[in-house]
Amino acid sequence: MFRGNHLAKVDEKGRLKLPSAFKQLVDAAHVTQFYVTSTDGKSAEIWPLPEWEKREEQLADASTMDDAVKKYLNMTSYYGQQVEMDNQARLLLPQILRSSAALDAEVTVFGMRTYLEVHNREIFERNLQENELTVEDRKAMAAILSRRG
Repeated sequence: MFRGNHLAKVDEKGRLKLPSAFKQLVDAAHVTQFYVTSTDGKSAEIWPLPEWEKREEQLADASTMDDAVKKYLNMTSYYGQQVEMDNQARLLLPQILRSSAALDAEVTVFGMRTYLEVHNREIFERNLQENELTVEDRKAMAAILSRRG
């Protein structure tokens, strides 16, 4: 399970070196193939291929006539590319996604349980300051947690 945040860099060839904490988890799961995509073009999602295949199975159960499913598949296919991790723990980010999300220098890599999310560090930190948790957000979270507890 991926969690936490680690800083990283995307090199001039568009390769992201997987932070060592996440690499240890990937190695333990014997994963070398990934699906790199996005649902908004503002960040990259790096899915271990077995996890992405589970997502595809979930979507296959939904009707392809469902507009939300079609939009999701269009977006993730447009930005998506299957990649293999090299011997130096680097993953090539698709050019179209690097351009769209400004993933060309310092990035922050978040663990999102079953996948990793990659953001331009400067843009993410600016957005974080502009979108702090509100009182309403905290109440909504308390309600969600109390239902599960």
